[in-house]
Amino acid sequence: MGILDWFSFRKKETTPEERAEIRRVFAARYDHFRLLIQANTRAHELIGELEEALRGFTPYGMHYVHTLCTRISTSIFQMVRHLGELNHHGHDDLVEVLESINENIMAEIELDTPQTHGAWVMNLAEVGRDHVDMCGPKMAMLGEAGARLGLDIPAGFVVTVSAFHRFMEVNDLGVEIERIIQTTDERDRESVFLASSKIMQRVMDTRLPDDLAESILEAHDNLHRTMGSPPDLAVRSSALGEDVEGASYAGQYRSLLNVDRGSLLNAYKEVVASKYSRQAMAYRMNQGIRDRDVAMSVGCMTMVDALSGGVAYSRSPVNMRDDTVSIHSVWGLPKPVVDGTASTDDFIVRRQPFSVVETLVADKKDKFVCSPQTGVCRVDVMEERMLEPSLTDALAIMIAREAVRIETYFGTPQDIEWAVTADGAFHLLQCRPLMQMTSNDAVALPVGGLPAPALSGGLTASPGVGVGPAYTVRKDVDVLSFPDGGVLIIKNALPSRAALLDRCSAVVAEQGGMAGHLANVAREFGVPALFGMKGVVGNFENGQLLTVDADGRAVYTGPVESLLVEKPRQRIMRGSKVQDALRRAARFIVRLNLTDPESPEFKPSNCRTLHDIMRYCHEKAVLEMFQFGTNEEFIEAASRQLITDVPKQFWVLNLDDGITPEGMARTDRTVLLSQVDSFPMQALWEGMQAVPWEGPPPVHTKGFMSIMFEATVNPNLIPATGTHYTQKNYFMISKNYCSLQSRFGFHFCGAESLVSDRISENYASFQFKGGAANTERRILRAQFVGGMLEDLDFRVRVRQDNVFARVEGLNRASMGFRLKVLGYLITHTRQLDMIMTNSAEVARRKERFLKDFEMFR
Repeated sequence: MGILDWFSFRKKETTPEERAEIRRVFAARYDHFRLLIQANTRAHELIGELEEALRGFTPYGMHYVHTLCTRISTSIFQMVRHLGELNHHGHDDLVEVLESINENIMAEIELDTPQTHGAWVMNLAEVGRDHVDMCGPKMAMLGEAGARLGLDIPAGFVVTVSAFHRFMEVNDLGVEIERIIQTTDERDRESVFLASSKIMQRVMDTRLPDDLAESILEAHDNLHRTMGSPPDLAVRSSALGEDVEGASYAGQYRSLLNVDRGSLLNAYKEVVASKYSRQAMAYRMNQGIRDRDVAMSVGCMTMVDALSGGVAYSRSPVNMRDDTVSIHSVWGLPKPVVDGTASTDDFIVRRQPFSVVETLVADKKDKFVCSPQTGVCRVDVMEERMLEPSLTDALAIMIAREAVRIETYFGTPQDIEWAVTADGAFHLLQCRPLMQMTSNDAVALPVGGLPAPALSGGLTASPGVGVGPAYTVRKDVDVLSFPDGGVLIIKNALPSRAALLDRCSAVVAEQGGMAGHLANVAREFGVPALFGMKGVVGNFENGQLLTVDADGRAVYTGPVESLLVEKPRQRIMRGSKVQDALRRAARFIVRLNLTDPESPEFKPSNCRTLHDIMRYCHEKAVLEMFQFGTNEEFIEAASRQLITDVPKQFWVLNLDDGITPEGMARTDRTVLLSQVDSFPMQALWEGMQAVPWEGPPPVHTKGFMSIMFEATVNPNLIPATGTHYTQKNYFMISKNYCSLQSRFGFHFCGAESLVSDRISENYASFQFKGGAANTERRILRAQFVGGMLEDLDFRVRVRQDNVFARVEGLNRASMGFRLKVLGYLITHTRQLDMIMTNSAEVARRKERFLKDFEMFR
C-alpha cells in the first residue's frame, strides 16, 4: 500500500506525530519536484551547448563529446529518478527507454581505453585541431594557429594525455585519487579543501616512471640541440575541457615560467597536481563533470624575451557588435596583465582601415623579465619609460591585425596572449574563445557603421541576423495570418510558437531564456532569436520592415546592409570525425517528438530521444504535484489555519520554508498572513483581496431559473448535503512555491506556481471548473476566463466548462503580476455564469476586470 493509500482511509483525528510525518512526506515530495525542475533546466542548457558545438566554430575532441553527452544523460536520469519518487507508475518503462536511448548514444561516441604506451610527447609544431584529445584545446589551438596562419609561436613540446594516464598508473595513483574524491562531501567546503590538499600532495610525492621521465627530458634535450642553447620553458596546463566555450577553467590550473631542465619534471607534476586544486575540483563538481573525463596534458614552450607583452581582445567583451580590438600592454612579460596585478596601457584599434582611435597610458613602475640566475623576476622600469607607451601605434595595429586573423580563422571572438620582441616580431602565446557578456545588462550600443537601434538589450537565444516584416502574435488566432519571412514578435517565448519557426526570419520576445524550448528549436532551425527585449510588443506596426541583430542584441527599423553582408564564420570542425560522431549522437538527444501531453500517444514507450523524456518528465511532474494538492485528507492533517479577516476558511501546509520561524513556533495550528514567507502565495492573496467582491451580478429571470433548475438536478449544489463543494481551501507553500485548491461558490479553482530567480524554471498553472448555471452558461464563462488569460500569455485549453491555463519562463515581477490576476479571477468570476448570455453585461465586466488588472502592474 502506497503512502497516499495509507493516509486516504484515515478519518480519525491525527496525532502530532502523525501530522509531523505527513509534513515530512509533503516536504519530500516538493523537494523531488524542485530537483526535477533544476535537472530539466540543466539539461536544456547542455543541449544548447551541444547545438552550438554542432555548428563547428570551436575545436573540441571526443573527450568533450563524451563528457557533454554524459552530462546531458545524467541530468535526464535525475529527472526520471525524481519523477519515480513522485509517482512510480510507469517508472520502470521510462527507465528502460532511457537505457535504450543511452545505449544508442554511447554506441556513437564510446571512447577507447586510454593508451599509456603511445605518444607521450609531441612536438608543438606538429600539433593541430586533430590533437585536442591528446594535447587539450589550449595547445591544439596554439599549434593550429601557428601551422595554418603562419604565426610565430614558441618552440616546444606537449606532454600528452597518454603521459598523464601513464603517470596515474604508478602505484595505482589514479585509483587512490578516485577513492578520495568518492569519499568527499562536495557540499562541504572543508571536505573539498582537505581532499584537494591530500591529492595534490600525493601527486607531488609520487615519482614519475623512468620511461616517462626520460621521454620528457629527451624532448628538452632535442629542443636544446635545435636551438643551440639550453632553453628555459614556460610550463602550462592544457587539460581536456579547458578553454572550450562554456567551460573555460580560466586561471584554475598552474603555469610556471622560466623552468630549466633540472626543474622540469617537478614543474610537470605541479601542473598535473593543479588539476586537483580546490577551485578546479569545485568547478567540476558544480558542472557535473567527472574527474576521469578531465585528463591533463602539459605544454612546455620556450620563453620569449619580450620587450612588451599583454592581452588582446578581438572584440569588446561587453558589446558583441563593437568590433574594435582592445589591447592591454605592459613592458616585459605579459604575466601582470594576465594576473591582473598591474595597470596597463590600453589601445583601442578600429578595423577597416586599421587605426588606433584611443590610447590610455599607465604609470608602469616595474616589469617582469627572465633572469638566468633567478628565473622570472620583477625589476624597476627606468623613469623615462614609466609613462612611455609600451607599444607604438604601428605595433598596436600589427597586434590587432593578427587578432582579427585569428578570430576570422576560428570563427569566434578571441582572447589572445601575446609578446613582442625587440626586433618588432609578434609572438602568439595563447588564444582562446573570448567569454562575452550575455546577461540582460549587456546592452549592445551602436558602433561605427551602424545606425542607432530602435530597441536594444535582452539576450541572444539563437545567434544571427534576420530581416522581415514585423508581425505581433498575441493569440493563437494571430498565427493564421503570420506572413512568410516575418519577424515574430511575442510577449512570452511560448513553446507553441515553435510551429512558426519555419516561416520566421527572426523572433523577438519580451520574456524567455536560452534554456527554453523555443530557444532550443530556434537554434536547431537556425532562426535568430532575441529574448528579454522589453517593450517590443506594441512598439512596431505589423508589416513594418525590421532588422533583428540577435548577436548584437538590437532591433533596427528598415534593412541594415552592413549586418547583412557579414563574412560567414569558418566552421573549423566541419568534416571532422569528431563532429560527425557528435552529430550521430545528437539524433538521440535533441529532436522533440513528444509534443502533445493530451494525446494518448504521450507515454514512455513513444520517447525516441532524451528530449522526449525531458518533456514527459516535466509534464507528468507538474500534473502530479497539481493532483497531489487535491487530496484533502493529507492536507488537513498537516496544515495550519490562516488567521485573516476573510470569512472563508483557508489552511496552509508548509512544505519547506514557506512560514517564518515565528509562525512555525505557534502551537495552536494557526498562522498569520504576516508569517507567510511565500512569494507566489502572497501574490495570489493580494489579487484575491485587492478588490472586495460585490456579490453575484444582477440576474435576469432566465439566469436565475437556470440556477434553480440545476439545483434540483445536481445534488452537489445543495449545501445542506455536505458535498465536496463545501470543502475547506488549502495553500501548499514553500518560499518559492504555492499550490491553492479552493471552492468559491459553486466552482473549483486550482492554482500552482513556482517563482525563483531562475527564470527558466518559473511557471504558473491555473484550473477552473464547475458552476451553478446550466452547461451552456458554464461553457461561456470558461471561454470568458480563458480568453482573458490568453491575452496575458497563458497557454489556454478549454474543455466544456473546464479551463486549464499555464504560463512559464517569466521573471519574478511578471510572474507576480499574473499571479495577482489569477487571484483576482478566483474571487471575481464566481457566479458570472448566470450572465454569460447577456453580451452587454459580459463586455461591462471584462472592461471592469481589465481596469482592475492595471493596479497590479
